[in-house]
Amino acid sequence: MLHQSIALPRDLPRPKEQILVNITPQETRVAVLEDAIVQELHVERAASRGIVGNIYLGQVKRVLPGMQSAFIEIGLERAAFLHIADVLEQRQHPGEPQRIEKMLFEGQTVLVQVIKDPISTKGARLSTQISLAGRFLVHLPQEEHIGISQKIDNEEDRLSLRSRMEKLLSPDAPHGYIIRTSAETADDAALAADIEYLSRLWSDIRTRANTLPAQSLLYEDLPLSVRVLRDMVSESTEQVIVDSTENYSRMVDFAEQYVMSAASKIQRYSGERPLFELHGIEAEIDRALARRVNLKFGGYLIIDQTEAMTTIDVNTGGYVGNRNFDETIFKTNLEATHALARQLRLRNLGGIIIVDFIDMDSEEHRSAVLNELAKSLARDRTRVTLNGFTSLGLVEITRKRTRESLAHVLCEPCPMCQSRGEIKTPQTVCYEIQREIVREARQFDAKGFRILAAQPVIDMFLDEESQSLALLVDFIGKPVSLSVEATYSQEQFDVVLL
Repeated sequence: MLHQSIALPRDLPRPKEQILVNITPQETRVAVLEDAIVQELHVERAASRGIVGNIYLGQVKRVLPGMQSAFIEIGLERAAFLHIADVLEQRQHPGEPQRIEKMLFEGQTVLVQVIKDPISTKGARLSTQISLAGRFLVHLPQEEHIGISQKIDNEEDRLSLRSRMEKLLSPDAPHGYIIRTSAETADDAALAADIEYLSRLWSDIRTRANTLPAQSLLYEDLPLSVRVLRDMVSESTEQVIVDSTENYSRMVDFAEQYVMSAASKIQRYSGERPLFELHGIEAEIDRALARRVNLKFGGYLIIDQTEAMTTIDVNTGGYVGNRNFDETIFKTNLEATHALARQLRLRNLGGIIIVDFIDMDSEEHRSAVLNELAKSLARDRTRVTLNGFTSLGLVEITRKRTRESLAHVLCEPCPMCQSRGEIKTPQTVCYEIQREIVREARQFDAKGFRILAAQPVIDMFLDEESQSLALLVDFIGKPVSLSVEATYSQEQFDVVLL
């Protein structure tokens, strides 16, 4: 049974932060450094940039009463999908059963926002509830309530923020807002500037909706290089360094208009050495894709990411820093808390994370490790919950999924091992080939057989398995020849009939 969630400490001093932005025509990469150590990596590729958040003037193509949904044309290759649960009128009257055929008709134009990207043969998923993200607020122009981020869990702070917002909003303005976590440190002037920006943005969208034809794009979310200024820059940020002249100008223009506090922090990098290489980011990316993470004093983590969850195993490795074994375990676990919290941010691991610390007999040690882990997780800008040790000695962490993990963005399933993370040994493949030859010798009257396989497999036949190959030749009474195929993976082979 899991313990109750452990409250993460608040108001911890923020380390000095530096944000590096590397831009090429195909890709934008952002690294967030705290005290010169990489803590976050963000990647956005032009070819695969999603459309979630985009707002279109859609046109109803077909209404499906049986499915209580509709197909909406928004100017993409495939029509998008709108379910009644995502229709604003339905959301506002949950107690009244409504039918989509009474809300929409073919040919009707409707303002829609993408909430899920197209996947494979499926079109994008839509909602008629519009939301616009600002630096401190999310504007819900069709609603009339003020919501507050769940990560702001102090009741006094929540009441204070709500009261301040109500005073800043004019009586005749739409009151639909969600207060983001970053608003905790924002003063009234910053909140007012965000309200003005979002109000102006919504006004522009409505104007475009009244002047552009159906299936037009009315708004798309900012590119990563500019979202950095809106979502990541804080008081602790000392520099935002970008290596593109064109994007430097764009970022400065945006900051001067919407995020004045960030404008003076933006710097243009023009050195000969690549920006990410200069700061060791390229090597850090490679390490962030590895399964093993070495700790400073000889211990290590093993991180396995699956569809259901991520598991992190803590090991002492070669750590011999203390003659007392209990102290060695304790020190390794303490060091692991900082490393694993950093890896969650660096790799952007979301969902359920199970941590298997090295078993500790001392309750004092267990409490100290949990407290240190809570401090490390508190620096995460993504919502995180932490539970205590279970009876099996495991710790459960949940981290909100905000985007694809770094591995899912940069990697694909291995075609060699079929995503198992392992491949068959050359000896195993040799035995498979011999069984295949026996089957084919019984089925076909061939003069002989040729084995086409990877170099390690052929080497195994010529060395350790040479005797078994000779026995096979005697058993079938036919010659068997060997041929190396340089393009074959270790598990791949063919048996050719001669």
